[in-house]
Amino acid sequence: MAGNLLIILLVLADQHLRTPMYFFLGNLSFLESCYSSTILPRMLASLLTGERGISVKACFIQFYLFACLGGAECCLLSVMSYDRYLAVCKPLHYAALMNGQLCLRLATVSWISGILVSTSTTLSVTSLSFCGPREIDHYLCDLSPVIKEISCSDTYIVEMTAFIFACAFTLPPFLLTLMSYALIIVTILRIPSTTGRQKAFSTCSSHLTVVALFYGTLMLVYMLPHSRKLRYVKKVFSLFYTVLTPMVNPLIYSLRNKEVKKAMKKCFRKFTLHVTLQKSFFNIKTESIVL
Repeated sequence: MAGNLLIILLVLADQHLRTPMYFFLGNLSFLESCYSSTILPRMLASLLTGERGISVKACFIQFYLFACLGGAECCLLSVMSYDRYLAVCKPLHYAALMNGQLCLRLATVSWISGILVSTSTTLSVTSLSFCGPREIDHYLCDLSPVIKEISCSDTYIVEMTAFIFACAFTLPPFLLTLMSYALIIVTILRIPSTTGRQKAFSTCSSHLTVVALFYGTLMLVYMLPHSRKLRYVKKVFSLFYTVLTPMVNPLIYSLRNKEVKKAMKKCFRKFTLHVTLQKSFFNIKTESIVL
């Protein structure tokens, strides 16, 4: 949360970060701040207090927000990879191609896609009848445990809808991301400097690792058939895209970046100067009152 909120503040405060890349990173940081706030507080409260009950309304709200933010992130990560492809492979045309209007449209489409998939899935789930033991073997209100463990309706249509959405929101964005980074790597290989190639490969490999972890675990959880043998494995895998990737994304995408570090130092100096001036003004004012 601290890392994501820091990135949002830096993007808003520093004019040098008003570029398409940091616009998308700001969106990702805001999305993952909401994402973490949807899942982690309730999970940590359950672990600390042992109270694991949640109201039906709160359960559906959590699922709706989780699905909305997860769907938006799937689209946004592929948009960010396309942005990096244009920046690296078509640098002379980058400013014209990735203009402000296109950035806003791509971000808007990502958010709207998440809202649409979440709304349609949640409505289909709420239409089911629930007469089970009202107990699910999971740490959040996810689709599979809710419909399989406490629903007494025929869930075939809901499962097929969820499977289609999972395929549509993971496979094409993941393939687009892989294609973008493959073209970036081909361009990097033409860099004459060995140091430059190593830095670029380090950045690309870390990005690809996090992206593969996010999309891969999503595909394993939502595209594999439901079975008792896989239930525990799916629950463990769901920790990767709900806890791990939101934690490492600020480090991988932003906080290692030289421009972000420079902006952090600049903001820290401004803040320190502001505090010093305030203290000096307060001391002068106090002395004048004493005299």
